[in-house]
Amino acid sequence: MSSVAVEQDDSRPAAWAAVGTLTLGVFALVTSEFLPASVLTPLARDLGVSVGAAGQAVTATAVVGAFAAPLTPVLTGRFDRRVVMWGLMALLSVSNLLTVFAKDLPTLLVARVLLGASLGGFWSMAAALAMRLVPPAAMPKAMSLIFTGVSVATVSAAPIGAYVSDTLGWRAAFIISGAVGALALLAQLATLPRLAPTSTPRLLGLVEVARRPAVATALIGVLLVISGHFAGFTYVRPVLEQVAHLDLKAISLTLLAFGVAGFFGNLAGAALVGRDPRLAVLTGAALLGVSALAIVTLGHVGLLTAVALTVWGFAFAMLPVGFQSWATSAAPDQAELAGGLLTSTFQVAIAAGAVFGGVLVDQMGPLSAPGYAAVSALAAVVLVLALRRRAARTPAQVPCEA
Repeated sequence: MSSVAVEQDDSRPAAWAAVGTLTLGVFALVTSEFLPASVLTPLARDLGVSVGAAGQAVTATAVVGAFAAPLTPVLTGRFDRRVVMWGLMALLSVSNLLTVFAKDLPTLLVARVLLGASLGGFWSMAAALAMRLVPPAAMPKAMSLIFTGVSVATVSAAPIGAYVSDTLGWRAAFIISGAVGALALLAQLATLPRLAPTSTPRLLGLVEVARRPAVATALIGVLLVISGHFAGFTYVRPVLEQVAHLDLKAISLTLLAFGVAGFFGNLAGAALVGRDPRLAVLTGAALLGVSALAIVTLGHVGLLTAVALTVWGFAFAMLPVGFQSWATSAAPDQAELAGGLLTSTFQVAIAAGAVFGGVLVDQMGPLSAPGYAAVSALAAVVLVLALRRRAARTPAQVPCEA
């Protein structure tokens, strides 16, 4: 996230139209990010590569996003922030255009690299922009509106992508995504006000924040459970096709259930965060691990696989809000740096999961990816429980020392 200074004037009017265009941009970005999972089989077949190789389209996006998140505010520090946002949305449009016309894997990877730059840069600046578009009192409402784009994309991207790819071809799915991105760019051109840079972002505090025990534990948890999720979910279609033997309609309905469950998982995660952010992480990771384990052991039963994947969607949606709240509450004096570290770590975890999942699927079959997801998620549960026990013992020790 950017460390741009923010005006704290409660009297200024809220630019809700501009905030709405950020929501549309989030929807377009997340849709483009998630599409490969739902079209992976036909995409790989059309490009003449293995499913594991095609899955590296997710890796390319994540790797670049991990670097773009902390670097974009620094490299663009002298520019009007609306111009930077326009550029990021333009990169999204170019990425989708290249994907539509990709004839080989290298072209596809270049397109996904551009998407990674757009995605990482956008998330590094979204909160800082929202803080300048609305008065401080309206900030929670603005962020809630922006993150609605994530929820809607999570619900719709996978099932619509699967349906469109099998009826009109996988390229048609990216044409639709590209059209949404272009619409978001046009809307932002019309609504974003001039936002001159107000200070130079600093990255020197990243190391200091990362060394704080609670933040470090949250980052390790992200690496474990998020890499497991993306190892399993990126290659979920082969499981549904080759193990559960679901037809196109059943696959689309299962992915739709995954997305709808994720919407409610967001709500559940937010409720648990109000009590303890680690509780949201603990619950989400535990449910994800159990769901993945159920798919590994009972994946040949189509109905049970569909139910387990639905629970998986609910569980995963609890994790981003839990981890974000955990990291920022652990470093309230450096909340933006903690958020930036979390964004980069998420992208590293996504890349690691996609790479490792691809290797596993190509070498050991489709069930190996959810197997890794189960192990990594349950390992994260152990990590969070250990931290909670340590935190519970600490207050009891203080009076004795005093």
